[in-house]
Amino acid sequence: MAILTEEDVALLSEPQLAHVATIEADGTPHVTPVWVDTDGDHIVFNTAKGRQKYVNIARNPMVAVSVVDKANDFRTLWVKGTAEFVAEGADEHIDRMAQKYLGQETYPFRQPGEERVIVRITPTEKLGRG
Repeated sequence: MAILTEEDVALLSEPQLAHVATIEADGTPHVTPVWVDTDGDHIVFNTAKGRQKYVNIARNPMVAVSVVDKANDFRTLWVKGTAEFVAEGADEHIDRMAQKYLGQETYPFRQPGEERVIVRITPTEKLGRG
């Protein structure tokens, strides 16, 4: 059963900032702002191996995501879900995200030796409005 509606997919397809909550080793939440996208069924974002959200997801794939339209704060999406890593196509994906969010062809903040991954979230529960 699909959790994301057409309205949710539209919001995720726009350059809106999302906040992703992961769980630290001590059980406390860790919240990070991320550029977000969708494939229609999943919420996707990109990160580098070794970052705290990567470490947390590798240990516990349960996450929550909140997106609020910067032009209309009543247009929102709040979900819980399960995350997985996809390595293939991650470099191309971060370049697409740079185009979407910055209008630049390539991601300008790459670090030497950085390994990128796509985080694909399967929504399991929709929260809040909508």
